[in-house]
This record gives sequence, structure tokens and C-alpha cells, in this order.
Amino acid sequence: MVMRARAMGLSSIRREVLVSAVFTALLVASILLLPSLLLTGAGPIRWPSLSPSKDAGIGEEEEQQARYPVTFAYLISASTGDASRAARLLAALYHPGNSYLLHLDREAPAEEHRRLAELVSGRGVYARAGNVWIVGRPNLVTYRGPTMLTTTLHAVAVLLRLRRRWDWFINLSASDYPLVTQDDLMEAFAGLPRDLNFIQHTSHLGWKIKKRARPVILDTALYEDGRAELIRPVNISTNLRRLPTAFKLFTGSAWTMLSRAFAEYVTMGWDDNLPRTLLLYHANIVSSPEFYFQTVACNSRRFRNATVNHDLHFIRWDTPPKQHPLYLTARDYRRMLLSGAAFARKFRDGDPVLDRIDRDILRRRDPAAHFAYGGWCSEAGDQNGGAALCSNPQEPGRRGAVKPGAGSRRLKAMLRKTLSPRNFRRQQCR
Repeated sequence: MVMRARAMGLSSIRREVLVSAVFTALLVASILLLPSLLLTGAGPIRWPSLSPSKDAGIGEEEEQQARYPVTFAYLISASTGDASRAARLLAALYHPGNSYLLHLDREAPAEEHRRLAELVSGRGVYARAGNVWIVGRPNLVTYRGPTMLTTTLHAVAVLLRLRRRWDWFINLSASDYPLVTQDDLMEAFAGLPRDLNFIQHTSHLGWKIKKRARPVILDTALYEDGRAELIRPVNISTNLRRLPTAFKLFTGSAWTMLSRAFAEYVTMGWDDNLPRTLLLYHANIVSSPEFYFQTVACNSRRFRNATVNHDLHFIRWDTPPKQHPLYLTARDYRRMLLSGAAFARKFRDGDPVLDRIDRDILRRRDPAAHFAYGGWCSEAGDQNGGAALCSNPQEPGRRGAVKPGAGSRRLKAMLRKTLSPRNFRRQQCR
């Protein structure tokens, strides 16, 4: 979605301020009432073919996961035209010990929503493991607007509500792709403290002061049905504000890995009122996903010392950086590997480099049929060594098995460098 900024006449300034106050109040109310809304159907749809057996309780689900060293909860966000990409990314990331939530923007055609449901329900493994969900009432999302942030917070609340065991929450878009297997990721993170948050951040706002932090915007998707755009009032006293003094503003990458403790904090905030206070502030800020989690973590006494200044992504930018990163191609393959990152973005749909990642890193010869190599899915599916269909993730001897490869060694090396005494504290919340 492309942002369209519209100038408004002076006669409408009073109406803009009133609308801003109303939708800000609605935003906070929706977050506070989210758990009760989930009970009445605002949460994800379990498609019939995806539901676990009726006699499998929460305790049994947790017991099925308990043998893996660590597990992850993923949000995969997609917009119009991304159904196939989201399904491919899900298969590349899939592991029976993890949890997966897919969100396709409400603006996407109904046919595409059905297509995504068919692609997901067509994989019998997802139903047998019972760990894949699609948001049944998707949100209308405005690019660079606060609705991107509220969609992420909604996903966190849903994944917490499901009561499955997971240690970290990871948000990805359909244009991302993994550079390690899930067994590599589990092995690399098994020895880390569970309270670490991987949030790339800085307090040096630079050009973002003028372009992001000071302008006041209205996201129509918060208060109008079927309309997703940003509106910027023309009155300078309304459109510009001073930087906050009650807290310090931080910015960084919108792609994060959040600990479960921090995910609970930003969703429920029982320690203090900081998450809700900052949510109100970010309701009118441009590109709030690039500010919110950074500002909450670094202004929280509990979490500021557990924040790692890295987003675990390989991203290539223009010089100077523009609004969007450069598309990655086969020419970037070596640099992606040398970075040691767990994920990379941004890829074009169907780019040949994705096939190379599937073949050489994830060891899946046919993305339409195979999953990534791992302890639960490691027998040879053909004479060329590709991972097999792995149709029964709960088969004795597979469940709990972890078989890391070279990706784990690359990721561990990057984590050792990032978490070294020389780098960790020096780059933390400054």
C-alpha cells in the first residue's frame, strides 16, 4: 500500500483534532479489551483441517513441545498479492515445535483470502501438529501507519492467548526468507537467556526527527471502514510537535525478536503503564513500528539491560538509505551467508535466489512438497538428499530431535560477536 498524504483546509482542523482524540481513545480501548474480544471470535480461525484433535488439551500441546530446547512464535504479515509468498515462507520456516500466525491484510480480495486458506489447509502436517493459524478477522493496515503496529500487538495477544509454549516472538513479512533452518535457530538460541530482546535501535534520530518524529498524522484505517491512508494536517501548530521529555525516543528496525516476558509486558503492561502511554503517543507518529518497541524497551528499567542491538536480518540499503531496502538477488548470496543473520529481506516473488536458499541452506529440493531439513524431517526423500515429506511430526524418534547444520555455526558466531562484553553494553539503549 502506498501512503497518500492529503492536505486539509484550515476549516477542517478542528474536526481533525476531534477525530484524532476519538480514534486514539478507541485504539487504547481496543488493546485493553483485546483478551475479551478474542474470546468472542476476534482471534484466529482454526480451519477445520488445521484443528488438533478435540481431546488434545493445552497440557498435551505443551507436553508435545516440551522436548525441544527452545521454540518460537511467528507472525507472517502479507498484503494484496502475497498469498503464495506467505505460504512458501511458512513452509520454509515450519517446525512442529513452533507456533505460526498468518495475517493477510483485509484489503486483499476475498479470493486471495480463500487461496491462502487453501494453501495452508492443503498441508496435512499443519493439521496433525495443530500449530498454524490464520487471523479470521484481518485488520485494515495502512503502510507506515499505526495500524501496522496494532496488527503486530494483536498477533502477540493471539499467540499468548493460545497458551502454547514459546520463548521468542518473531515478526516477518511475506518478502522475508530464512537463512537458517529452524533446528539451526533452536540450537543457536538454546544457550541464551530467555529474556533477551533483539531490537535494532538508536536514540540518534537524525533525519527521522523532521520526517517521522515531529509530524502528526491520522491513520484513516483506525476509524473509517475500507479506507487506509495517512492524513497530515496542514496547520503547523497541529502538524508539528516537540520531542518528548517524559521519555527518550528511540528508533530502529521494524523487524524484531521479542522475549515472551517482553511480549506479555507490551500486551498487558502490569508492571507499569509505560506500554499504554507510549502506544497513545505512537498513534499519531509516522512509521510507528520503527519507534514503539525500541522506545518501550529502552525506557523500561526491567528490559533496557536485556535489549540486543540487532534485528537478526540481512538487509541491503541504498547510500544514503531510501524508504525501501534494495531487492536481494543471487549477487547478494555470499554476503547473506557471511552476515550470519537468521533472516534476509527484501526478495522479489519467485526470485531464483530463493530456490538456491531452499536447495543449499534449507535442503528442500521442491518447495511445493518438502520442508527444511531438521531432526523431525531428516530422512532422505530422494537419491539427491532432499528432505522428505515428513508427514508425521509426532512419530516416535522424531519428536524433540534437533539436527543443526552449518547455519547454526554461522548464527552462533554472529551472536557471540554481538553479545560480547565489548559490543553488548556499548551498543545498548544509547
